[in-house]
Amino acid sequence: MNGIHPFRVLRARPLWIASGVITGVLALLFAVLYVGANIDPAGHMKNLPVGLVNADKGAAVGGKQVNLGAQITESISKSTAGGDKIDWKVMDEREVKEELGKGKLYGALVVPADFTSSVAALTGTTAAQTPVRPALTVLTNQSAGSLGSSLARVATTQAAENASLHIGKELTAQIGPAQEKLPAAARVLLADPAAVTVKDGHPLDSHSGLGLTAFYYALALVVVGMLSANVISGQVDHTLGYTHNDLGPLRLHRPLIRATRVQTLAISSTLMAALSLLMGTLVMVGAVGIMGMDASHLPLLWLYSVCAVAVSGIGALTLLAVFGTPGMLVATLVFIGMAVPTANATTPIQALPAFYRFLAEFEPLRQIAGGIRAILYYGAQGDAGLTRGWVMMAVGLVAAALFGFGVLGWYDRKGLHRIPVETEPEKNATSV
Repeated sequence: MNGIHPFRVLRARPLWIASGVITGVLALLFAVLYVGANIDPAGHMKNLPVGLVNADKGAAVGGKQVNLGAQITESISKSTAGGDKIDWKVMDEREVKEELGKGKLYGALVVPADFTSSVAALTGTTAAQTPVRPALTVLTNQSAGSLGSSLARVATTQAAENASLHIGKELTAQIGPAQEKLPAAARVLLADPAAVTVKDGHPLDSHSGLGLTAFYYALALVVVGMLSANVISGQVDHTLGYTHNDLGPLRLHRPLIRATRVQTLAISSTLMAALSLLMGTLVMVGAVGIMGMDASHLPLLWLYSVCAVAVSGIGALTLLAVFGTPGMLVATLVFIGMAVPTANATTPIQALPAFYRFLAEFEPLRQIAGGIRAILYYGAQGDAGLTRGWVMMAVGLVAAALFGFGVLGWYDRKGLHRIPVETEPEKNATSV
């Protein structure tokens, strides 16, 4: 007994400095990563993909064949008013349906087949007739992300309204004084001829969380893998006798079984891979079986879930093994702090600052969520994100193995073994 009261450690300056620096940096990083990514999506938006479809068949107006739909799509696609915020992709109706069904478009603007003829009919409306207003259709795509779909809807609606006003000015100028003979309602419509209707371009089932179940399901897989890594690492250390295991007031300590750092990581990773079968299954049971999440391709969803937990868990185990105690903080930043804002779920990647778009290229949650979204919403199509998800998980697993076993092998060769304090010669104690 050295006679020092435990509470005297609160006088130790290093304790305050180390704890303050670590917790302060963590708080600052989470604030910057979370708030910074979402503080101005519209301002940071760049090249948000939106479809532009001209299905207009045109009509004869004043003896000339006119296609107002072509004029609208051409003017919108060439417009520089919005800068490079929207990437207008001119395509036909079949293509836009396919792209919406793969999550590659956040929305679309469709000019219907009878648009020109409907607009032209306004100029011939008589007092006995009720003018019929033609419509431009704005398609949304919540499956690609509700915020991204909303940003696309706002931009597309504005473009459609501007196009309607432009056509109205041209028609009014062409008709000239003859417009006085038209009914009042027809003259009003002539100035702004096109209505804008909004429809869901890729409807989802009711239990799809407005397109967010894929994100939350993927987040559950990553968090389960990361937290399980902490549990497994501790249990392996306890079983090998390197640490105590406290159960309430009881302290259990097993005999020491010496293992190299490489062997310890191999044991932990094997345990993680095996238990991922259980964890992936239970995540799916909880989400689909108990909570009723809409899902199809269940065998594929199960396999993908198991692999996602395993890869996330082994990645976190690697960070714990390489960095030691700070490894859990590093894992939290990698798998949560930097991953959630860049997951292409709550905020589309195209609406993130450049730094976050860079992170999104390799952050694990984005890759896993893309595969889950393809399975849940897009019929498990490979080019809807599933292929990228499989490939990036494989790359992540290989990278974790090379990094982890490479660094730990170097530790072992340098003699930096994990020897319990109890086996070391007692050193002179220093007073606090």
